[in-house]
Amino acid sequence: MELESILLPGVDGKRPLIISGPCSAETEEQVMETARALAAHGIKIFRAGIWKPRTKPGGFEGNGVTALSWLKRVKTELGMYTAVEVATPAHVREALAYDVDILWIGARTSANPFAVQDLADALEGLDIPVLIKNPVNPDLDLWIGAIERIYNAGIRRIGAIHRGFSSYDKKIYRNLPQWHIPIELHRQIPNLPIICDPSHIGGKRELIAPLCQQAMDLNFDGLIIESHCNPEKAWSDASQQVTPEVLDFILNTLVIRDTNQTTENLSALRRQIDELDNSLLELLARRMRVSEEIGQYKKEHNMPILQSQRYDEILQKRVSQAEQMDMDGEFMKTVLVAIHEESIRHQQEVMKQ
Repeated sequence: MELESILLPGVDGKRPLIISGPCSAETEEQVMETARALAAHGIKIFRAGIWKPRTKPGGFEGNGVTALSWLKRVKTELGMYTAVEVATPAHVREALAYDVDILWIGARTSANPFAVQDLADALEGLDIPVLIKNPVNPDLDLWIGAIERIYNAGIRRIGAIHRGFSSYDKKIYRNLPQWHIPIELHRQIPNLPIICDPSHIGGKRELIAPLCQQAMDLNFDGLIIESHCNPEKAWSDASQQVTPEVLDFILNTLVIRDTNQTTENLSALRRQIDELDNSLLELLARRMRVSEEIGQYKKEHNMPILQSQRYDEILQKRVSQAEQMDMDGEFMKTVLVAIHEESIRHQQEVMKQ
């Protein structure tokens, strides 16, 4: 993709690019109070939710077009740029009518190719930065597909927003980071700027600072953080918003690594990694050969491939061992499940012969 910069005139190009503002534009007073405080701390791009359909009906769902005039006032009085989420072609038209500078496509919308294509058609011929959040489910192809649809509409100022992925299980994060997915997105589209949304990943304000640092350590280009003049009384997502003062503290304590630093002194350690990876591959190949022998035995003795009790025992034991060796249990479970699935595939091939 031949992408162009998403930076706007007067916005510092140094990492991280910061976009901040409340989850929802609740009242004109709340918008202006928050924007003034953010501007005083040097924030150039103000975000606010205008259309806020919730998971279940009945709650506050945004002020719609009415709130766009408040963002226009932010631009006029404070000189800030504005950014809003759009989910329909009508949203695009209304946002542009109020001179919004940046549009973003939300996670529920990016999960729907029909909706993304409708937005792409509405954006055709425009020159405006468009940021695309990852879909709610961890589907990299769906994320890339949404990016490609916007690109095919002629938009060249495109960025991605990593806001984490939904999970049914209870967990520390509101949405699991699954950092490997945006890392792979960057590998496939190296010139695509990626912005982290620690507010939606964490779901709790105390997680925002560590998530911001992780994003910077992974060389993300920017952060989109929800900030409210009085977070405790926010009409939506109160627990994940911070005051402009706390935001300023978080940003001033971030450690930004030098991306231009030479990596020559890492060459010896990287050679060790290569050798260890080769050893891992050889061990896995040997393990699969043993799995094939087990498959042959099961075939000769008319036994089913899956032995659930044995699998559960291995899983629990190996995860426990991994944790004793300072590895994450969930990581080891993921590895073991993948190895088991490949072993099953090898045994199925033996059964077919």
